[in-house]
Amino acid sequence: MKIEVLNIEGQQTGRSVELPDDIFGIEPNEHVVYLAVKQYLANQRQGTHKAKERSEMSGSTRKLHRQKGTGGSRKGDINNPLYHGGARVFGPRPRDYSQKLNKKVKRLARKSALSSKAANGQIFVVEDFTFETPKTKSFKTMLGKLSVADRKTLLVTADHDAALYLSGRNLQETAVVRAADLNTYEILKAQTLILAEGALDKIKQSLA
Repeated sequence: MKIEVLNIEGQQTGRSVELPDDIFGIEPNEHVVYLAVKQYLANQRQGTHKAKERSEMSGSTRKLHRQKGTGGSRKGDINNPLYHGGARVFGPRPRDYSQKLNKKVKRLARKSALSSKAANGQIFVVEDFTFETPKTKSFKTMLGKLSVADRKTLLVTADHDAALYLSGRNLQETAVVRAADLNTYEILKAQTLILAEGALDKIKQSLA
């Protein structure tokens, strides 16, 4: 699949690049995409939730009244979970939510997501560029020239570019990521992918 290379003014440069069919032209595997997104979201969880259980509560351990003969239910101490302000029964404890996924499965998921975007015409390729200093206004102007200012946009660069990253950081619907850090969730979340020309080689290397 060939695609025109644009400049940051949204104009054609007269050049085109080839998007490999084995990365951008496969039949998307929805189940593999589901597994990759599920793993990514699970790995974002901190798992630091904690509720106090009976032995961790502060309060007297005195038995409130005798076991029998009162006509009431049996009661232990004031930390009884049945009381207001008491402990929680089987409350959450810190745990690790991270999941593992085979590299081949993750690679296939990224290919499936990229192929889906390419089939829907949601990929733009722009010639390599950078800003001398971080400037959100310049970044926003570029998105406007490319007619994607009103969409969730993911800009993929060949390597980490501090000026570009800082320029796009304040835009809520925009993200900047280097090709090596590209993941299935971010691809699917974006409505439009803007690939820097130099990032294509990096993507080919990582998904070969």
